[in-house]
Amino acid sequence: MNITAQMVKELREMTGVGPLECKKALEQFDGDMAKAADFLREKGLAKAAKRAGRATNEGIVHIYQHHNHRLGVMVELNCETDFVANTDKFGQLAHDIALQVANLNPQYISREEVSEAVIEAERDLQRRRALDEGKPENVVDKIVDGRMGKFYEEIVLLEQPFIKDDGVTIQDLLKQAIADLGENITIGRIARFAVGEVQDEEEDAQDE
Repeated sequence: MNITAQMVKELREMTGVGPLECKKALEQFDGDMAKAADFLREKGLAKAAKRAGRATNEGIVHIYQHHNHRLGVMVELNCETDFVANTDKFGQLAHDIALQVANLNPQYISREEVSEAVIEAERDLQRRRALDEGKPENVVDKIVDGRMGKFYEEIVLLEQPFIKDDGVTIQDLLKQAIADLGENITIGRIARFAVGEVQDEEEDAQDE
């Protein structure tokens, strides 16, 4: 099948991959755009896994402010080079992560940041809850494990479903960006500020 420049252009727009690789993929799958795109995405994700661990000393600090000026978010998104840091795709990723933080208020970036004390307290809570519900002792641990997954999903940014597409997590979003941009990308820091929240927390602490 004759692979046209328009077909290559469409595949590039779908995957972010270079023209030569797009042409080869289209030739491999006889012009089937969907199969070629899936192949390139899988190939890109495999490359992304190999890039994990590379130093990410470049990047940007993205600031998001809600329209009513009562909520703001800062996200430090890191990559390997300033070239990638200055791309529109990298900037859009930083913005999407900031929107995620603004809407779902994660407390941690990764599961590894959650302290053992917090984990044990939640496990104890879920165990008592399962027993109070009359669950058999021999299945309580499995139930707790399942509920802990939901717990992490609520408080850990990388494990949250993406607000624009709940079929993928923020971790998935990050992996796809690594595959598309060709560099390791990490989330350095997040901070969320909402009017009144600090005061409310201080009052709660004083009441205790």
